[in-house]
Amino acid sequence: MSNDAEAALIDRDAAHLIHPLHSRSGHSAGKVWVAGEGAYLIDANGDRFIDGLSGLWNNTAGNGRVELVEAAARQMQELAYASGYTGSSNPRAIELAERLSQLSYSNINHFYFTSGGGEATDSNIKMARYYWKLRGKPEKTKVISRVWGYHGVTIAAMCCTGMSPYWKMFEPRMPGFLHIPTPYPYRYEAPEGSPSQGIAAADELEKAILAEGADTVAMFLAEPVQGAGGVLVPQDDYFPRIREICDKYDVLLVSDEVITGFGRTGTMFGLQHWGVQPDLMQYAKAITSGYFPLGGIGVSDEIAEVMQESGEPWMHAYTYSAHPVGCAVALAMLDVVEKEDFPAQAAAKGERLLSGLRSALADHPHVGDIRGLGLMCAVEYVKDRATKEPFDAKDGTGTKIHSATVERGMFSRVRGDVYCLAPPIVTSEETLDKAVEILADATRAVLG
Repeated sequence: MSNDAEAALIDRDAAHLIHPLHSRSGHSAGKVWVAGEGAYLIDANGDRFIDGLSGLWNNTAGNGRVELVEAAARQMQELAYASGYTGSSNPRAIELAERLSQLSYSNINHFYFTSGGGEATDSNIKMARYYWKLRGKPEKTKVISRVWGYHGVTIAAMCCTGMSPYWKMFEPRMPGFLHIPTPYPYRYEAPEGSPSQGIAAADELEKAILAEGADTVAMFLAEPVQGAGGVLVPQDDYFPRIREICDKYDVLLVSDEVITGFGRTGTMFGLQHWGVQPDLMQYAKAITSGYFPLGGIGVSDEIAEVMQESGEPWMHAYTYSAHPVGCAVALAMLDVVEKEDFPAQAAAKGERLLSGLRSALADHPHVGDIRGLGLMCAVEYVKDRATKEPFDAKDGTGTKIHSATVERGMFSRVRGDVYCLAPPIVTSEETLDKAVEILADATRAVLG
């Protein structure tokens, strides 16, 4: 294709299509993807780009996985759709729930399916409220999450998401949602005399519960590693302390595994790094590698038992819950995850990527922090390395660096001045090294 091919498609796009995070000016220099090969995307001009964020953290198996395509085609021919409402089921949904029970936290053996992560957040909020009503504590409805947490943008999920740009156009937010500071090792300041930074950050939850009243708080929702917020990896003592606090005050711990699930961090699920089990979990993205919209929640045996004993229907439903095609693709994807040992691959390749980034950029005067866990990494740029002073937002430093990486053949995303990298788990070591080279070169081009 000619270099004008993409521009022509962008013009057609602008005439009719509204995008997520829509911005006409921001899209004017956008990309139109027409093909993908493994860890690469190919645009309408025929140029190849490293997929630096696995699409949106989800395409861990890369493009062109024939087994996923064939699983979808077989299921579409056999049974394209059937309701998943009570009184109706299908073999793929049954098999997927059984499979997840084998892979998940040992206390979680019951699963409800959605079309994605935002729906999963809403489903867990409803499940938590219902559970506490059944337990005779109907006042326990509040949800605590964290600054820089991302949990989706349906109206309830948006209230959980701890990033203010997602709120301002749609406020007022729903009551009963609040945010505590994130552990953010690079920027969280523990009070003087704290046992550790991680314990101090976890104790922010206890402060919030006491301020609100423990008898009003239903759940604490947290990503094991905060992805869209800038790959914020917690301290090793953070989640064990969080679990203690939740147990002490009878608050459900909900693990948002939408990004961290199915091997991304080097374990099958994120909280396994710290030996912690949640009461509820949510997943999406990598369960189908993005080949079909599917998500869901996992429910602890205790919660499921209380729910089953109630004898009344759980009045929560989605048309596409337990979609047979989505479940078939998920089953094929879990075969890939297990046979190709995605957790081990992510651990080894993540170490290589993080080491490469540190070797290439750790001495740069405007690189404040380089962090990661598994195949989730980030580079945070600052105006003053000694004081951690950020660049003025008007400078658009992160956006400029991202544009420079696109010019050099890599496409990813930034959160402010944090450049995030989470390529497909199947990415070759050679391509990982190339990603480091591109980001380092882009950094020098923008910041000297």
